[in-house]
Amino acid sequence: MRVLVACEYSGTVRNAFLDLGHDAWSCDLLPSEDGSNRHIIGNARDLLNDGWDLLMVAHPPCTRLCNSGVRWLTVPPRGKTIEQMWAELDEGAALFSDFWNAPIDRIAIENPVMHKHAKSRIVNFEDFAQSIQPWQFGHGETKRTCLWLKKLPTLIPTEIVSGRAPRVHHMPPSPDRWKERSRFFPGIAKAMAEQWSAVGEA
Repeated sequence: MRVLVACEYSGTVRNAFLDLGHDAWSCDLLPSEDGSNRHIIGNARDLLNDGWDLLMVAHPPCTRLCNSGVRWLTVPPRGKTIEQMWAELDEGAALFSDFWNAPIDRIAIENPVMHKHAKSRIVNFEDFAQSIQPWQFGHGETKRTCLWLKKLPTLIPTEIVSGRAPRVHHMPPSPDRWKERSRFFPGIAKAMAEQWSAVGEA
């Protein structure tokens, strides 16, 4: 399959598909951490019409869409205005809409639980297909992740392990905290590549 992994700079999901022989590419505004020549620096929206078989959006900007941040729409954080918060919400919803409605047969988008204002702004919105946890795929920690799926099966847990530490939630403030919070779990990426490859061969 030709696979586009959007909003990914780490290469984790891209490499999981590459390891199984797929023509996989990642795309992000940031350069790839591993220096791969399979990474495109730029806006993934510009690539959506390039004949992909599967679009995996690894971690779109979700700060204004997620339920945990809905409070900022009424009481903005220091240095921001309410108007800025709602404008950023509109931008995030438009990006999600462009990915969800892309002309690609199989689509997966990873995102936290959304609030009602985000849902109402997404074109052809559907509820997420499943929510998963890292501890179901070999990582002993918690970080609930929702998957919006189009013509793809829900993931089957591959390795349930002990450990329920919310490591990501407890990260201390730092300039790179946002990058570390968005880093994808290799066990989940491996499950995606293995289980969704069979769909591509059908």
